[in-house]
Amino acid sequence: MPSRTDAASTRARRRLAASGSLAALLVSPPLMLVPHPPPTPPPAPASTVQAGSGPAFKQIVLPDLAVIEPAGMPDPAAAGLSTLHGVRDVLAMDGAAITVQGHRVNVLGVSPAQFRSWTPLATASSQRVWTALAGGQFVSSRPARHLLGLHSGASYPLAGASQVTLGYGGAAAFGVAGIDLVVSNTASAPLGLIHNVAALISAPGVTMPELKHEVRSALGAGAQLVSLRQPQLPVTPVSTGRPSSYLQLFQQSAARYCPGMSWTVLAAIGQIESGDGANNGPSSAGALGPMQFLPSTWATWGITAFGEPGPPNIMDPYDAVPSAARYLCAAGAGTPAGLPRAIFAYNHADWYVAEVLALARQYAQVHG
Repeated sequence: MPSRTDAASTRARRRLAASGSLAALLVSPPLMLVPHPPPTPPPAPASTVQAGSGPAFKQIVLPDLAVIEPAGMPDPAAAGLSTLHGVRDVLAMDGAAITVQGHRVNVLGVSPAQFRSWTPLATASSQRVWTALAGGQFVSSRPARHLLGLHSGASYPLAGASQVTLGYGGAAAFGVAGIDLVVSNTASAPLGLIHNVAALISAPGVTMPELKHEVRSALGAGAQLVSLRQPQLPVTPVSTGRPSSYLQLFQQSAARYCPGMSWTVLAAIGQIESGDGANNGPSSAGALGPMQFLPSTWATWGITAFGEPGPPNIMDPYDAVPSAARYLCAAGAGTPAGLPRAIFAYNHADWYVAEVLALARQYAQVHG
């Protein structure tokens, strides 16, 4: 999200590539998971802090693949996923279905400090969420909050293998569809959650067929694999030569509006900010769209491109991506020396600059 000196909090929501769902988990009776469709992008949490300011939060990890093992993975098998070719990070999680307020819901048991980096940027930036989880409370998705009638500060019985009463710490977006509640893994055993029932894998430098082959070779045919990448534009091309994928859109936008900047920089920012349109906001600062512009910044830098009708549309990737290229170029991204400064202007955090540059290099390795 392009930053302004008059906007103190300019954090945006990253796209955790959230095109998949963990709701397909299959667990032994009496617990079973209930499938849910992916939620629509929720409003931003009520209280956030500057991204990266919380303890143990120094980066965003982008999951490419979800691994679901209905019987759970032994710790050595889960740890072994990190040794596969091209794998950058792995997060193993406990999970099952439990009963809350008379409804069967999906719950994950996680290490809060580790899970934080895998969530959308707006969630990772919310100190409220992580203080609640670290303090033994549970948090929910926004649809689950409404379904269950939950109220922050109240306590509720969670019924799994045994009944555990926990305080409710509020709602947040988790970035992967089908998850209703998240608890600290200290509650996994009392609730009877299956140990290491799922894992998220980040391997941006590996093609999806290759990554799936590596995982199946390591875990066997019983593991369920869900791609979390979203390579296609959520729109239909209407003219010959118009980009038909985010990859093409990043490439053509960079070439047209910032020839000295690699398209991979736009690809990295689009993935981190919104997951290529999977989480379009608004963020806690009011940023919107696939490139997470503040409306005030959009008023200056938003353009209409690729034959789109009407005024510049902050939610339209055909306008947002070239506008981001134009903004970055004005901030110095057209030269190697100016690129880090331009990325910092987009999001005022040193860790963000490092993440964008690292992910851009990985895109370059994959796509040449």
